[in-house]
Amino acid sequence: MTHRLVRIPTEADVERAVDVVRPVLSPTPVRDAECVLKLETWQPTGSFKVRGALAALSSIGPGDEVVAASAGNHALGIAFAATRLGRRATVVVPATASEAKVTALRQYDITLLQHGETYAEAEAHALSLAERGARFVSPYNDPDVIAGQGTLGWELDEQCPGPLTVVCAVGGGGLASGLGLWAAARGDVRVIGVEAEAAPAMAASVRAGRRMPVEVRTTVADGIAANLEDGAVTIGLVAKHVDHLVTVSEDEIAQAVRHLVREHGVVAEGAGAAAFAAVLAGRIDAGEGRVVAVVSGRNIALSTLARLLGRVS
Repeated sequence: MTHRLVRIPTEADVERAVDVVRPVLSPTPVRDAECVLKLETWQPTGSFKVRGALAALSSIGPGDEVVAASAGNHALGIAFAATRLGRRATVVVPATASEAKVTALRQYDITLLQHGETYAEAEAHALSLAERGARFVSPYNDPDVIAGQGTLGWELDEQCPGPLTVVCAVGGGGLASGLGLWAAARGDVRVIGVEAEAAPAMAASVRAGRRMPVEVRTTVADGIAANLEDGAVTIGLVAKHVDHLVTVSEDEIAQAVRHLVREHGVVAEGAGAAAFAAVLAGRIDAGEGRVVAVVSGRNIALSTLARLLGRVS
């Protein structure tokens, strides 16, 4: 992939994103459990990704076009935002994308293209379309997307005042970066990122100070299982604003998915349960104040959920 120059977002970008997101999305609820659960599963698309999509698409004119590559939560966020804001959007998914996700995307007012057999091929096609005049919106390496994800923190200001340790899953680092920018304006908030042991790309990149590819193994937390884009601004933002990174195993993620359903009636996908998995596994030093685990998404295949629930805890 060609190295893209991406502007580094600031705390002011998060403040502007709040003005965009607040009129469209109701604050997602919090629930007391082993820690405080911030339930992004209640978003209209089932994931926090809709925040960044709204912020990104609001920054372009009605006659302009955006293009994105995804077959998951980012695609649904872009589709929702484009339909809600009246923007032109093209979403490219691989031909191997699940029919359920494709069907969900077809409900929105977007142009849906299927190209290639892998996400990398779909993304390459989306980037080629962007070279013709559209804006490519990355699921994490985009200043407006990052700022939009940070609006979750603004809700916590009102829902959970006082010192906090906010725990979130980390794949590309958009959510952790946005929360880190929000926390930078608060002297009593820490952000801790959680990666799957099968895909510790961010930790490797932060240690190296640049993109460092890792072997990505199969994981139930597929939403956070990928290497980073070359030059991703999230590497520096995570290094600066996130207190530290921890990892969770496949068994710990599966246990968190089961526990959320059985004990709290909350359905979460693997990536969505990763932060809570770190809490259950005792990986989070609470420090002062309360611990908030972001349950970031619910879009799990029913067959996968059934398999995980069928295991004996």
